[in-house]
Amino acid sequence: MKLKTTEINGATYAVVQDGKPVYEQDGKDVPFDAVHTVGTITRLNGEAKGHREAREAAEGRLKAFEGIQDPAKALEAIQTVSNLNAGQLKTAEQVDEIRREAKRAAEQQVADAARASGEKIQHLTKELDGLTQTYHGEKIGGAFGRSKFVQEKVAAPMDLLMSHFGRHFKVEDGKVIGVNAAGGTIHSVARPGEVADFDEALSILVDGYAHKDMILKGTNHSGSGARSPQGQPGGGKTMTQAAFQALSPMAQAQLMTGANPPVLVD
Repeated sequence: MKLKTTEINGATYAVVQDGKPVYEQDGKDVPFDAVHTVGTITRLNGEAKGHREAREAAEGRLKAFEGIQDPAKALEAIQTVSNLNAGQLKTAEQVDEIRREAKRAAEQQVADAARASGEKIQHLTKELDGLTQTYHGEKIGGAFGRSKFVQEKVAAPMDLLMSHFGRHFKVEDGKVIGVNAAGGTIHSVARPGEVADFDEALSILVDGYAHKDMILKGTNHSGSGARSPQGQPGGGKTMTQAAFQALSPMAQAQLMTGANPPVLVD
């Protein structure tokens, strides 16, 4: 799903309905209820744990009563053997067969229960992973939509910005954390020893981006010190032809159709 945004006075904001961020899916507006999602994730975690414990308990009972797994058949076999005398007990193989049948029946019951629990756990895990991914996407997308740094400093379209820098953020303990290219947590420069907040982490990532001049507002990093001619688009922002050609066709289209496209120079 894509976070729905709106532009007000040149700033991009996330659209909110009844206190919930709105996403677009198949042309429809879908409010995302983060509180309900977190509750569902907690419930599914509890259900998965219960099924796992039930399966482990069933397997433990099988080991504790190995050889006599089915109580009904085991009691029947014991009673039969107790009532037999030397004349009635034809062969030792009959007793062994009774034991084998009892064991097979019990093992099958435990195997069926374990299989059913495993399938249920797999289904719950898949559903949980999907909800977790959606929740994390909302947290990170919402952080981009609410970012003061993005609103004041960034000229690139939100989709382009999120597609490139979104992968450098993750959610830990309900907080959006920035990570560098090596996967390490981005720490604050202004508050040494602390983890950088979203805006500071994003500004650090953008500052280290080779083509940052094409996504920031009113910057000119071409090295010439020249500004765009009067009347041309770009608002003072230029970009070399080589840097532009290095972008993917989609990124080129998004950049040039944005609100503040750059002036291409040699």
